[in-house]
Amino acid sequence: MGADMKKRSNAPIFWLLFGAGGVLAALTGVALVLITGVLVPLGLVLPQDYMAYPRVLAFAQNWFFKAFLFAVIALFAWHAVHRIYHSLHDLGIHNNSGTWMLCYGSAMAITALGAIALLGIGF
Repeated sequence: MGADMKKRSNAPIFWLLFGAGGVLAALTGVALVLITGVLVPLGLVLPQDYMAYPRVLAFAQNWFFKAFLFAVIALFAWHAVHRIYHSLHDLGIHNNSGTWMLCYGSAMAITALGAIALLGIGF
């Protein structure tokens, strides 16, 4: 191997997940919180039974919306974990392999659990 060969990095993959999660959070996060956390529970704009269990289950069993829910769960998790990992340095916790495994391992676990839960409710 030549002296001018650079070591390959996996950082672009994590920056891609971070960026995609940030864009998704910026485009849909506020609307999701507003609709599911404020408007529907208060009965504003939409009736309160709009988010009744059978209706939400039917929403989550549709393949298109299941993919959307998976993207929201996974990309929000990767975005948050990447921010936390890089913010630990500001708190005096220096990045090492243990913090890397804890942070990114938790994002991978959240992604896997989200996939299992979404597949578990059927189509």
